[in-house]
Amino acid sequence: MRVITPSNDNVTVSPNATMTGLAAPSRGSTELSTWTVSMDAGATGPEHSVTREQVWTVTAGALEVTCDGHTQKVLAGQTFILPSGLLRRIHAPERAEAHVAMHCDALASVPGTEGTRELPWAR
Repeated sequence: MRVITPSNDNVTVSPNATMTGLAAPSRGSTELSTWTVSMDAGATGPEHSVTREQVWTVTAGALEVTCDGHTQKVLAGQTFILPSGLLRRIHAPERAEAHVAMHCDALASVPGTEGTRELPWAR
C-alpha cells in the first residue's frame, strides 16, 4: 500500500485550470492516474482528445462539458465519462473542482497541432 499526500511538486497550472496530480506511475501507481482539477468561473479548456477514457466527478460548482458536439452541464456530486478519442472541451460557468481518473498511458492531441502530448500530472 502507498499513501500519497498532495504537494506543490505535483501541481500543474495552465491558463485555464490547475491540476494536482495524485496517483500516477511517478508516485507508485502502475495502471491508473488520478488528479484534481480546479477551474475559475469563466475558464474554458482547449478543445482536445485523449487516447484513454476519463472519469470525472465534479466535487464543487458545475462544469459544462462538450463532447463529440454535445454539451451537458454537470453539477457537483455528478460523474461524467469521456470516451477515448472524441473531441471534448470543458468550461466552468462558475468556480468548479473535479476529481479525474484515467489509465496512466494516455496521450492528448489538439486539433490543428502536430503530434500528441503527455499529461504531466498523470505521469
